[in-house]
Amino acid sequence: MKKIVYLSAICALAINATASDLGTIQVESSTIDSKFDTKKAEVSNVSTISGEDVDEAHVENIQQILQSIPGVTTEVKSGDTLKIHLRGVENQMYMGEKPGVAIVIDGVPVFERTGAVNVDLDNIESIKVIKGGASYLFGDDALSGAVIITTKKGAKYNNNFGAVEFGSFGYQKLLARSGYANEDLSFHLQASQKKSDGYWEDSDYDAKYLNGKLQYYIDNTSDLTFGFEHSDRNKDTHGTVGGETSARTNPKSIYSGNQDDRDYTRAYDVELLKLFLTYSKDFSNNSNLLVNGYIYTDDTAYMSAPLTKNGSGATDSSLDDNDYTYDNDYAQIQRGIKSEYRTSSEKYATLLGLDLRANEYENKSTYRANQALIIYGGRTPTITPDYYLAGDSKSDDKTDENVYALYGEYKQEIAKDLSATANLRYDLIKLDYNDYLNNSFKEDFKVYSYRVGTNYNLSSNTQVFANFSTGFRAPTVAQLYAGSASSWGYTQNNPDLEPEKSYNYEIGVRIQISKIDYEAAIFQIDRKDFIMKTSGNYGAANTASTDMWDNVGGAKHRGLELSANGKVVDELSFNIAYTYLDAYYTNYDNFGIDLDGNTRTSNLTFFNATKNDIPRTPKHQANFILDYLPMKALTLTTEINAKSDYYADDLNQIKIPGHATLNLLANYSNKIGGYSYNLFARVDNVFDKFYYGTARSSGDRNEDGVFNAEDLSITVSPGRVYTAGLSVKF
Repeated sequence: MKKIVYLSAICALAINATASDLGTIQVESSTIDSKFDTKKAEVSNVSTISGEDVDEAHVENIQQILQSIPGVTTEVKSGDTLKIHLRGVENQMYMGEKPGVAIVIDGVPVFERTGAVNVDLDNIESIKVIKGGASYLFGDDALSGAVIITTKKGAKYNNNFGAVEFGSFGYQKLLARSGYANEDLSFHLQASQKKSDGYWEDSDYDAKYLNGKLQYYIDNTSDLTFGFEHSDRNKDTHGTVGGETSARTNPKSIYSGNQDDRDYTRAYDVELLKLFLTYSKDFSNNSNLLVNGYIYTDDTAYMSAPLTKNGSGATDSSLDDNDYTYDNDYAQIQRGIKSEYRTSSEKYATLLGLDLRANEYENKSTYRANQALIIYGGRTPTITPDYYLAGDSKSDDKTDENVYALYGEYKQEIAKDLSATANLRYDLIKLDYNDYLNNSFKEDFKVYSYRVGTNYNLSSNTQVFANFSTGFRAPTVAQLYAGSASSWGYTQNNPDLEPEKSYNYEIGVRIQISKIDYEAAIFQIDRKDFIMKTSGNYGAANTASTDMWDNVGGAKHRGLELSANGKVVDELSFNIAYTYLDAYYTNYDNFGIDLDGNTRTSNLTFFNATKNDIPRTPKHQANFILDYLPMKALTLTTEINAKSDYYADDLNQIKIPGHATLNLLANYSNKIGGYSYNLFARVDNVFDKFYYGTARSSGDRNEDGVFNAEDLSITVSPGRVYTAGLSVKF
């Protein structure tokens, strides 16, 4: 720790030697703290949502908040667990992979084993979304941008607070918070629980949170902030339904009388712990030093691969919803330290940052049943030896990932109303893999990321901005050495994999007229060398020579984003967000899929998916929110969400219809003596519309020799949902 602080101080002195005048030019892109944000001079499309807006929305998951931002799409797994996408990047992937967007919580890019993000909505101070490649700030996996979440802190939580909520499908939330502040410090401690029976069969979940933050003011110019969050989350299934007919006739059942419809994974137990300590120091020359140390842990356990057939390959009705092939236990630790020094003057501003990470990923998988029973859906893994007993290891490996990164930002006033910004980051990523079969692999990647942009003030209330930025994602050990690191076989090693790259172009305008802010941006993302299996999404060919992870192709995402928000009159405010997105493969000429109604290890049929639309990327998406205050204490909110149709598969054979829904919310806030209270009632999907939350397909799932909508894996909307609650602050 001392060495890194010392190194940061050296960086600070180097910059301070050339920039010491007071002024108004500032660098906005801190990765640790958002207290310097000024959107007016930003060269990228940035949206911010306050913690107050999150609290007043009374939603179950962050998806219901983010849909008010153009370009954001989400896939809800269950409850408040979801995957976030920006501008359609990674919508072609399944639920377990990295999302292609950096999820940053209190300055730390967080990746959970499930590829999703779990956020305590009651502990959010602000949400900031940066669109376009953001690897120049956050490094790996920021292909399309970043979602930056800052948790609650400060003296404004110097109170006691309690809340209770109830809703459809057994939804309950209980929350208690207490805080204290004086001239030297402020702190708060918060505990909450959210649980639900779920809309689907076996889709119940229970999430418990304990978090807090202590901010100690060392003197008038420096402070220390310690934060922690512990969550224990249990959920059963994702809630997918097998086949379009099953979804429409019995949307609440994942089984529909057919064991083959069961989720591939179930019974999740996720324990997360986040600890961080941030030191902040302001200097008299309009400069600031931030140092952030952190440890984030993720322990995830679940079972996978449902058993449907016995050892002879015949369907066995005695197998039930607890008969699964594997027990999986994954543990990872993200730890590191980040240091940033910034300074500003009348003409320019600078930032220099250091990002050091030491991450560990452990994967363990054991058999739940004897090998004689491990035939699910007619698919038998090839393993050696030929017979395994329950409890034997399928996999047991560990990967150490060390990241050494240096990044910076420079902003220059070129003329009175014109400024330019440049960012540069260098990442050295070192991977070290070992497993119980005595495999050992090492690999290094050296990657540069950058952004250049400009902002021009046409007038005091109109700014034009433009930028070009890059993003990257380094290959994993499992992709580089799949043939040796995987227990399934059929896959060749490919140590020559290159990092995936994205190139982002954007131009936009911000206008403020009266009390209304308008923003428009056109964008294009060119994705190169994205990594897929040569046998297609989750396919496995029957010979080792035809299946491996490779830089298989590219994609293009381009579109238009529009937003407007503000007040028509004091009693009436609104927010409008619209996205047009055209996302398609520019090079994907070897897409393999199982269409013969047999097994994954049978012969695949290969297609050229070039020019096909990327699945789950609707052309049009819109959100409209209207807030009306008929009286000072009462707010009535109307929200409309709409999206057009989209394809569920890479072959563009199965189209999912679009939908539009109406949500209503009433908030009543008032005071009685020293007590402030809030009553709310919310109705989502007022007209009880039936629609698919998401739909996917990877092959002839029901093995009838025909690839059609019956082979989909679908998450169905829960229909009309009621929620109501009461909170008190004193």
